[in-house]
Amino acid sequence: MVDLLHRWRIAVRGVGAGPDATSARAGEQLLDRWREPHRHYHTLAHLTAVLDVVDEHADLAGKVDLVRLAAWFHDAVYDPRASGHDNEHDSAALADEVLTGLGVPASSVSEVRRLVLLTAGHTVTPGDRDGALLCDADLAVLAAPAATYERYAAAIRREYAHVPEPAFRAGRAAVLTGLLALPALFKLPSLASRWEEPARDNVRRELAALSEESEGAG
Repeated sequence: MVDLLHRWRIAVRGVGAGPDATSARAGEQLLDRWREPHRHYHTLAHLTAVLDVVDEHADLAGKVDLVRLAAWFHDAVYDPRASGHDNEHDSAALADEVLTGLGVPASSVSEVRRLVLLTAGHTVTPGDRDGALLCDADLAVLAAPAATYERYAAAIRREYAHVPEPAFRAGRAAVLTGLLALPALFKLPSLASRWEEPARDNVRRELAALSEESEGAG
C-alpha cells in the first residue's frame, strides 16, 4: 500500500493540502475504508484501477489532481444496504470533511465533492472533461475482457449476498438496463472509441444471463 499512499500524498499536495504527516494519516484512514470486509468489487483493486485510468489519460483532464482525489473518495463510503445514492452523497460529504481538514482550498473541495456526486448516475454535461474522465475511469471495468467482466459481476453479487436471488436479479437488471439507456457509457472520444462497444456487449450478455436465470427459476 506504500504506492497508493504515495499517490495520495502527491494528489493532496497538488491541491494545496497541509503537512505530509496529517495527509498521510488521512490517506491511511481512507485505505482502511477501501479494505472493509464486506467489499468484494469496491476494493483497493478498484481504486487502483480507477487511478490508473486517470493517470494514463491525465492529459485529458483540466485539473487532474482533483480528479485523482475524487477517485479516492468516490466509493470511500460503500454500504450495499444503503438506499438510492446515499453512498455517493456520504462519500462526497466525507471528501468535504477530510479535505477541508487538510487545508485544501474551498473551491477545490467543492469541485471534488461535485465530481464524486457525478458517479451516482454517470451523467456528465458536455465540456466537463474532469467529470468525464472520472466517470469513464469508474466504468472502465464494463469494457474489460469477458472473463474479467464475469469476475466483476460475481464480485458485485457477493457484495449483495444479503439480497435474495430474485430481488437481486431484478435490481441488477434495472441497473444494467439503465446503463444501456445512457446515450454513451463513455464520454471522452478517445476512450469511447475503444470501450463503448465491448462494454455494451458485456452488459447485454449479463442481462441475457439474468433473464435466463429468472426463467429457469420460474
